[in-house]
Amino acid sequence: MPDGPLLEFIGVSHTYPDGTVALSDIDAAIAAGERVALLGPNGAGKSTLMLHANGVLRATAGEVRVAGVSVTDATVRQARERIGLVFQDPDDQLFMTSVFDDVAFGPQMSGLAMHEVEHRVHEALHAVGLADVASKSSHRLSFGQKKRVALATVLSMRPDVLVLDEPTSNLDPRSRRQMVELLRSLDATLVVATHDMDLAWTLAERAIVLDGGRVVADGPAHEVLQDAALMEAHGLEVPHAARCRS
Repeated sequence: MPDGPLLEFIGVSHTYPDGTVALSDIDAAIAAGERVALLGPNGAGKSTLMLHANGVLRATAGEVRVAGVSVTDATVRQARERIGLVFQDPDDQLFMTSVFDDVAFGPQMSGLAMHEVEHRVHEALHAVGLADVASKSSHRLSFGQKKRVALATVLSMRPDVLVLDEPTSNLDPRSRRQMVELLRSLDATLVVATHDMDLAWTLAERAIVLDGGRVVADGPAHEVLQDAALMEAHGLEVPHAARCRS
């Protein structure tokens, strides 16, 4: 593990081909063991920033570093092994004929021996509480189960950093509780983009707020999330749990 940050955004800007400026001069560094909530209204740039974390998108200006190494065409594969990205819609991540095959896909593509692939699949499915559905088709599972299988496909790669886009979105209350408990149980560096302010309050030690493609706040989560003026100015709300404390 490097001494410096695991993930760095250095002056990162991104303009889409249609001219939309999504990110402007983003600076942020994520250290090993941090749990970071990435917050902001719709269109703030959260998803765009996350797609830069492992090279799905490339910066128009600036630099992304993973474990001190700049993400380039030559290094993007290594970056993707270290930064695990879990999409908001699990159907974007699940495409094989069985849960086992979905979770095995990454390790197999990395050239691991089959006994190691099987070990990682069982390890990842146990971690998300779905070891009993390995032989089922992912598309026959509930939405909440699909979300957990999508997470397992990333856990099987044993990344240094887990980057999750809206992990509790569209979940019923029971499935949401299961996901929150699961994320809290993981011994991992986490970056979680979310509109679920109570998840941010429960899970994160640090909060970064984006608006208009810029960082407008970055600090201890409970301080940032209790700043009512900041939350209101950027289309967010103070978490219910924080309001109950006051």
